[in-house]
Amino acid sequence: MPVKAAPFPLISSKQRERVLGYIEKGQAEGATLAVGGGRPSGNEFAKGWWVEPTLFTDVDNSMTIAQEEIFGPVLVVIPFEDEEDAVRIANDSIYGLSGGVFSGSVEHSLAVARRIRTGGLSVNGGAPYGADLPFGGFKASGIGRQNGKPGFEQYLEIKSVSWPAEAQ
Repeated sequence: MPVKAAPFPLISSKQRERVLGYIEKGQAEGATLAVGGGRPSGNEFAKGWWVEPTLFTDVDNSMTIAQEEIFGPVLVVIPFEDEEDAVRIANDSIYGLSGGVFSGSVEHSLAVARRIRTGGLSVNGGAPYGADLPFGGFKASGIGRQNGKPGFEQYLEIKSVSWPAEAQ
């Protein structure tokens, strides 16, 4: 029986076309479209900019859909040999906004999480977002943070004051 997930609304026609372009590019580069990949049918989706949740398999980490931030309902499955290979794949990107690690052991998940270069990381399904948690990416996913103490500190002006040593 085919899996049917609820369509996902996007912010604009331009963004929907961008996401659909990534889906086309994934297929053109050889990824297998496992589910989704288009505009949903039905009167309830006539207004707005909807895209079906999309899953690609047979993805290589060099493909565009594996390397770029799509900002739409598109997931890719990239096979890996072992933990070292999984960490290498996760870090092999110019981006680093967020990620996730799942394991039967929280300690093991945390050890792997420390090796992945992202601004936020979910461990075993934890939510890496909240008003008290800094949010922002590594590498080309951004500089600076919002929320938490680091988000507040960016609005402060720090002043250095110096005087001659003999003035004491």
